Amino acid sequence: MPVIHVDGVGGTLSKEQKRRLCRELTEKASQITDIPAEAFMVLIREMDYDSIGGGKGLLSDTLGKGE
Repeated sequence: MPVIHVDGVGGTLSKEQKRRLCRELTEKASQITDIPAEAFMVLIREMDYDSIGGGKGLLSDTLGKGE
């Protein structure tokens, strides 16, 4: 089973946008690979700014999106 991963930050996609993203990514991948669309799985992972960081601290702090 082919898996398509979509990682995003901020959680800004609506449920309808996620549906469309899954549908269109699957359709295009199926066309390119000649693998049936039903075989694909799309995983959407959205992370908030407080869950990402590095040497300078949290991304929320860097972008001014924290408390």
